[in-house]
Amino acid sequence: MNRTIIIASCASIVGIALIWIGVWRTTPAALLSEVELPDTWSSQKLERDGVSVELDLRPLAEDGVLREGEFADVLFRVSDSSSGQPLSGVNPGAWMDPETVAADQAQGRERSCKSRVGVFLKSSIGARPLLDLNSYFLLVMNRDASVSVVDPSVSVGGITSTLGRIDIKQPPMDWVTRKDNKRVFISMPTAGEVAVIDSEQFKLIDSVSAGSQPVRLALQPDERLLWVGNNAAKAEASGVTVIDSQSLKPLKQLATGRGHHEIAFSKDSRYAFVSNRDDGTLSIIDIASLTIRKQLKTGSNPLSVAYSPLSQAAYVADGKDGTITVVDGASLDVRRVIKIKQGLGPMGFGADGRFGVVLNTLENQVAVIDAATDSLIHELDVSAEPYQVVFTKAYAYVRGLASPKVTMVNLSSLGEGRTPISQGFEAGPQAPRLAGDLPLASSLAVSRDDNAVFVVNPVDNTTYYYAEGMNAPMSGYPNRGQVARAAMVIDHSLREVEPGLYGARIKLPNAGRFDVAFLLNQPNIIHCFTALVEPDKSLTRHPGVPKVEFMLDKSTAVLDRPYTVRFRIVQGQQKAQRSGVKDVQVRYFRAPTSRAREVAAFEVGNGIYEAPVTLDLHGAWYLYVRAASLGANFDDKTFASVRVLPGDAH
Repeated sequence: MNRTIIIASCASIVGIALIWIGVWRTTPAALLSEVELPDTWSSQKLERDGVSVELDLRPLAEDGVLREGEFADVLFRVSDSSSGQPLSGVNPGAWMDPETVAADQAQGRERSCKSRVGVFLKSSIGARPLLDLNSYFLLVMNRDASVSVVDPSVSVGGITSTLGRIDIKQPPMDWVTRKDNKRVFISMPTAGEVAVIDSEQFKLIDSVSAGSQPVRLALQPDERLLWVGNNAAKAEASGVTVIDSQSLKPLKQLATGRGHHEIAFSKDSRYAFVSNRDDGTLSIIDIASLTIRKQLKTGSNPLSVAYSPLSQAAYVADGKDGTITVVDGASLDVRRVIKIKQGLGPMGFGADGRFGVVLNTLENQVAVIDAATDSLIHELDVSAEPYQVVFTKAYAYVRGLASPKVTMVNLSSLGEGRTPISQGFEAGPQAPRLAGDLPLASSLAVSRDDNAVFVVNPVDNTTYYYAEGMNAPMSGYPNRGQVARAAMVIDHSLREVEPGLYGARIKLPNAGRFDVAFLLNQPNIIHCFTALVEPDKSLTRHPGVPKVEFMLDKSTAVLDRPYTVRFRIVQGQQKAQRSGVKDVQVRYFRAPTSRAREVAAFEVGNGIYEAPVTLDLHGAWYLYVRAASLGANFDDKTFASVRVLPGDAH
């Protein structure tokens, strides 16, 4: 059974180490320039059932010491014991947690290790590992100026799976992330900027000027440059803004033409292809010089552009003319025009670039293009008014505006003379169109294992998880307090950095002895290695993270009667009460969803604060405390609930 499915199916309730994971856990970007370890660093090795597992903890510190607060690479080399051949694609699991001497002595080291791994897989409350090297998170784009962070592996009625909220300047429209998932870029048209989120610690780190009306975002294949489509009213400002993705410095603004812009790239990051909807043109930009190399007429109303690495050509879909214009990536000339039907819109190619799926909103169909022959090979009925498509290895997922159904097109069934296979599932009770004001960002997000999708239904404000092979979504994550619009998966798990070598980069926790638990499904191997993290003697000890303790007299209230929220802010093991915090606010909303409200809280003495709230509707209200001076995510995981009853019921 797949390890991810085990985790997802067992996930039920939240643990206390969620914030630790966000602070200490990082993704393995640029893990190692060379995977060979220095001779001075010793490794730990296990051989069992014909498999060899070697753990190397490689500190990044120059003195080669695993020291608290510093970074290290965790590397598992998995190979065949007899031949030494690396075992690729085995997807091991790993966790890091403080050593449990008493449990080891009572049960034996091996049995104790197996028990702990079993608990980690269940995501039991109070028993989350300090560092989960299998973790992934879900970012949910909200209608307001914020992004919610969800841990899909834990849930109590869909509430406690929400780790926190990241505030940005203005409402978002589109987003994109790097392959290493370390940064997320978010366009904010009304701000004229792109927000930059650190997706290791889930916080806003910058907002970059991005021209007039920045809408569509795209990273070129080598990820050196971020491209922003500017839907400006003035022709001289309508085009693209190019931003260095590392320094976050805007490099150039190019006026390409009027109207909305879609962006695609050649596989080698040599050319950018930018559509100009109102001008009916495609701009081809030389990326090295950031100059417009060519302007091509591609129809009356080009709505999308996609590039196939297989045919080395860009494909431009025109909604009004009902055509696909094929532009050769070498000569930069039009090599074919494929006539289909009016209503063509968004399009995309699978990972291998063979089949292009073009959505037709007017016909409630998709057209399938074979990039090997530049020809139309299929037209299939799909969900009503299709407007979004994403791909896994096995399927193309098509989302319709006028239907809650998601259509799945089996990619292996496509081909000239073949009969395509399609199926579908309901993602919520109502069609997305009923929500209105939808962003460009996709409501479909592919899972980290490439065999499942998350689907946002903006009407019931829930993100559904569907695994391939199931008849319906397995679970749903309601977005309490905000209005969900789109989703993105952020993967913090072990990655195969070369055949048989699985690694992640972590920020080391406080000093101590730790178990590094390892799990392999086939053959079944569970083993706990040992790690010693040295103290940093120069480190000034932090007094602890401030916490909220609610002091509610009762958990019910009467409709329209005054209700005062009372709480204290404490810090450190001694729970010293924090006085003098001037910017404390209470954020509250009614379940299952309503627009969140905020009210200022005032200190009434000795670190105790009060805030009057207006509970003017029956039902359950959820209360959170926020204070920017104590950190953007100050105690987002602590909440209180109050149920409002009619006067006679109370």
